[in-house]
Amino acid sequence: MGRKDFSGEQPNNFEQKCLCVLALDTSGSMYGDPIEQLNQGLQEFHTEVKEDKTTADRLEFAIVTFNDTINIILDPSLADGFTMPVLKTTGTTRLVDGVREAITIVDTRKAWYKQTGQPYYRPWIILITDGEPDAGQDITGLSQEIISGVENKRFFFFAVGVKGANMDILRQISSPQMPPAPLEGLRFTEFFKWLSASMTIVTSSQDGDLIDLPAPADWMSGFKI
Repeated sequence: MGRKDFSGEQPNNFEQKCLCVLALDTSGSMYGDPIEQLNQGLQEFHTEVKEDKTTADRLEFAIVTFNDTINIILDPSLADGFTMPVLKTTGTTRLVDGVREAITIVDTRKAWYKQTGQPYYRPWIILITDGEPDAGQDITGLSQEIISGVENKRFFFFAVGVKGANMDILRQISSPQMPPAPLEGLRFTEFFKWLSASMTIVTSSQDGDLIDLPAPADWMSGFKI
């Protein structure tokens, strides 16, 4: 599943849109409890978003998974327009390629918003990973692209490291404005509750508003904002 071009798609409504692209590590190291808890958190995130009409009309999800292949398993969709897929694990960790696919989705979807006359908030890219990226990946190039994208207000980027993640690499590819956060245990449900509350605040805001996101202390480990 997945496409590069949204031409021909008609908007469901003309509310201001907020795109949230989840770039999710589904490599073999996520097998067992990690992927089960991630799937449960995704389902609850989807349910909570649908319960708030403003958020449901404005927030679009997309999901990219990466292991030894890159898959767009959910094109940008409003909450009522899809059933949350169940993720499975296999292979290695092509993190750089997965994040770059997420950036491509952001740029392509923004072009579609402009083409169809839909206002939009700055998109979000959320990376969740538990491992070491495959050897030979262009970490430096990705870091430059992400930091430039954040500084130029092209998108927000937030990395979450599950136990085993290389936090040094996640810090390298993150903007100092939004450093990576280590997940406490497998508290994906708490993380996605925080993300749902954050997206509700964003989609209820007006252009130019200063936005205070909820405190993330209930799911982060050893990190303070």
